[in-house]
Amino acid sequence: MSLNQLEQLKQVTTVVADTGDFESMKEYKPQDATTNPSLILQAAAKAEYRHLVEKAVSEIKAKGLTGAALTEAIMDRILILFGLEILKIVPGRVSTEVDARLSFDTEGTIAKAKELIAAYAAEGIAKERILIKIASTWEGIKAAEALEKEGIRCNLTLLFSFAQAVACAEAGVQLISPFVGRILDWHKASTGKDYQGDEDPGVISVKAIYNYYKKFGYKTEVMGASFRNTGEIVALAGCDLLTISPGLLAQLQASTEPLTVRLTAEEAAASDLEKVSYDEKTFRFLFNEDAMATEKTAQGIRGFAADIVKLEKLIEEIATA
Repeated sequence: MSLNQLEQLKQVTTVVADTGDFESMKEYKPQDATTNPSLILQAAAKAEYRHLVEKAVSEIKAKGLTGAALTEAIMDRILILFGLEILKIVPGRVSTEVDARLSFDTEGTIAKAKELIAAYAAEGIAKERILIKIASTWEGIKAAEALEKEGIRCNLTLLFSFAQAVACAEAGVQLISPFVGRILDWHKASTGKDYQGDEDPGVISVKAIYNYYKKFGYKTEVMGASFRNTGEIVALAGCDLLTISPGLLAQLQASTEPLTVRLTAEEAAASDLEKVSYDEKTFRFLFNEDAMATEKTAQGIRGFAADIVKLEKLIEEIATA
């Protein structure tokens, strides 16, 4: 009996569930799971997860906090409660995201990351099982650099450019999440063309980053994210990790088409890439020169921040009920 594409993919790439839905994780058995404010908001609004939100509200209200401090503490507790449930299902790590409104605040990001790690530690969860998710701004990358030196592992998200990837590698971050599908979205909108497989601009971007990291021995893991179709996933087979939504996991599981390894450290080592290094001024200029990366990073931060505000309103409604 031939293996389905999901089983084939798991042989060459670590599969991560891109969802806040526990049942999907149980069904597809990923190694790790990653969430973001949008996914937590979607899950928290569902009846089957309402009890976690209500538990967070009751626990934190008992501490006597009020106003913004109460809402922030409940928000953090919701993130932890979802993370704890996920860690009961996946054998590996969960990514928990720092408030997107801290994306340009290095010290604020560091402080929030330490709070989240301490909250997991209080529940008996080792920090090795947690990835702190941070936007790939210069400030976010510098925060991650400091956190990594203290043994707190980070997942740099909203990553769209080679400059961001280089800065993350030089900062020694554990993992990056280049957003394949959102890169494709931008190019389709700006050119009117459709792209498939190896011609997909998001696929091309992740391949370039993967090859650069492997060529020069960076330990930072590459986790392709934000996929629009299974063709993008198949074209990146062999990447360190791929985080995939339940819908696309289902499509992979339903297909028995053969899957070929497309990325290897051996091929990367044989490439003619040259090593580069960027200080803050060079990073900011190169990032600004990349219209796609500038627009998509900003859009992503705005979107996550907006969903945090929606989640805060949901929390306040429950807290005052």
